[in-house]
This record gives sequence, structure tokens and C-alpha cells, in this order.
Amino acid sequence: MEQTRVKLASGIELDVVDTGPREAPVLIFLHGFPESHRTWRHQIAHLSTRFRCIAPDQRGYRGSSAPQGVENYTPDKLIGDVFGLADALGVGQFTILGHDWGGAIAWGVALLGQGTRVTRAVIANAPHPLIFPRLLWTDPEQREASQYMRAFRDPANDALVREHGLGALLMKALKWERSPAMEPEERDALMQDWSNPDTAIAMLNWYRASPMAVPPMDAAFALPEGYKDAPLPPLAIPTLVIWAMDDKALPPCNLAGMDKLVTNLTLTEVHDCGHFVTWEAPAKVNAALDAFLGA
Repeated sequence: MEQTRVKLASGIELDVVDTGPREAPVLIFLHGFPESHRTWRHQIAHLSTRFRCIAPDQRGYRGSSAPQGVENYTPDKLIGDVFGLADALGVGQFTILGHDWGGAIAWGVALLGQGTRVTRAVIANAPHPLIFPRLLWTDPEQREASQYMRAFRDPANDALVREHGLGALLMKALKWERSPAMEPEERDALMQDWSNPDTAIAMLNWYRASPMAVPPMDAAFALPEGYKDAPLPPLAIPTLVIWAMDDKALPPCNLAGMDKLVTNLTLTEVHDCGHFVTWEAPAKVNAALDAFLGA
């Protein structure tokens, strides 16, 4: 997929795939950690004859702008990049799609843009911004699954990353097995992306800039005194949530109560599939997108 360089009004520059008929409805795809626009390669290939498909390498990834400093990766700036990208490409309304960290940003884009810029949302294995923070305090399974975030936030690991690349930290902090679904050439490309120490630190800054607390395992399993939910409205636009049910990082407990926070919800459960559902189970994801986007 060919990319073009797009400069946002903020000065951030993103490498972007922009393919499909210009007059067609627009889909904006957001990738997660530690990948790239190619997270969505199977879906873009499937949909780009019917939709204008826009997929950036987000701030801090690959060749896109990677400003130094944790403060440059706060959620407001990452959400702002999406609207800035739409503006730079002359896009008014769009459907937002996101996986993993891209899904976290997609929740924010959808909540801020519903009723104006954002017409629909597709979230793939990315927890709701009200459900996930509570689970980190109250659910032992989710808290244990999220301990890697503490390692990603720890600057003591930066020397390892700068000397050996992001892959070394992933091997240290995560116990995931290699997925047989990833093509060797895709894995080789990721390893090359992870070898750049500056972008590796930028990618980790997404975790470091998040205000979300990740308690240690010996902390009490209860909401702390004075805990308050973020003041978020319900999401009312049509929303498809695709969830791989064997996700080791984000177990299905994240789905409990989703229907009360998303009032126009379509839920597709993908069984026998791990976290990277877009390329581990592309046929099932594409079928769910066809049913949702065609409705």
C-alpha cells in the first residue's frame, strides 16, 4: 500500500495510505501498539473498492513525526491528529475504526465527533474508557494482564530499548507466543520498525502519557476512595465492537456493561482468536464489517 506524506495544521506529519474512490464514504483506520497502518491490510484490501480508506502511521510510529517528550503523546493530541488528518484531506464526515491503542483513540474520536463529524465507529479489541480503568482496580485477571504496562512506562527500560530495540522489551515484558497467522515478511517488517530507538521510545510514550492508573498486583482489589468516572456521555452513533475472545491482554470481562454505555451497539465475538484480530481472523472481521457498513 503506497503512502503519502500529510502535514497537519499542528505541524505533525503523518505517512498515510489514502486509497479508494474519492466520492465514496470515508473510513479512517487507526492501528495499535506496536504495529502500523498494516494492522488493517486485509480490511483495506477488502473495502477499498467501495470506500475511501485512510490509514495513517500514527504519531510516533515508523516515518511519521515522533516529537520528543511524553507530553506530546497525551490522548487529546492523538485524538486531535485524527480530526486534523480529516481536515488536511478535505474529509467532512467519516467512520472511525480502531484496534488496540488505535481503538482507544477511536473511542475518543467517536465520543467527541458523534453527531457532527463521526457517523459510525468500529472498535476491535480496545476497551471502553469507562470500563477499563475500573477493571484495573477491581478485576484480578485484567490487572494481571496489564502489568506489562508498568514495564512500558518505566524509563529504567529505555537503555535496553536504545541498545537492542523495542523487541527486547517486548520479550522481557510480555509472555505471548508468536502467532502463526503472521506472514514472515510482515514479521520482518515489524522487527525493522522496532529497531529504531527513537520511534520505539515514542511508541512507549503513548503508555507513559496516559493518565490511567495500573495498580501493582499487591494493591487492594477495590476502587480507591474518591474514585470518579470520567464525565463521558453515552456513545449513540452506530457502533460495531469486534472482540477476539482469547485476547490475553484484554479478556472478555471488558464487554460487561458495554451495552449500557453504547446505545446503538452491534457486538461480534470472534472465538479461538488472540489480540490481533484484524489479521489473525481477517475473514471474520471482514464479514462483520460488510454486515455493519452495509446496514
